[in-house]
Amino acid sequence: MEAVAAYSLIEAIPDVEDYLRLRSISGLTPRSAEAARAGLPGSFFAVCAQHQEETVAMGRIISDGALFFHLVDVAVDPAHQGKGLGKSIVATLLAHVQKVAPAEAYVSLMANGEAHRLYAPFGFTPVMPEARGMALWFTADPAEATHPV
Repeated sequence: MEAVAAYSLIEAIPDVEDYLRLRSISGLTPRSAEAARAGLPGSFFAVCAQHQEETVAMGRIISDGALFFHLVDVAVDPAHQGKGLGKSIVATLLAHVQKVAPAEAYVSLMANGEAHRLYAPFGFTPVMPEARGMALWFTADPAEATHPV
């Protein structure tokens, strides 16, 4: 895997603590440790960037293994942003899809805020008006299910 100077990229699912920390400090929606422990092992493929033995960035793919691939949890510690880590992680995730997927595989993601700027150079484009991304958040109390903001 490609390494950015002073960083190493490793094929690995982040541990729960790193996952929760990186989501929190990079501005992604917080998750519970319980949900992380249940969900992370189901990753189709994941990569982490390390700096001096600390995980400072991550990205994962969730997938059915053939038709649909969804990039999730691309997060870089703000202290390490602007150094090409996000690009390296996305490139590594997409290289894996290219290696294992049939030609008709659909790769999707949700880009919040200005994150679309990270993904556009890789060929990701908005799907509207042909399709519209939609989401529903479930909570412990189904009456509190809501949409993400």
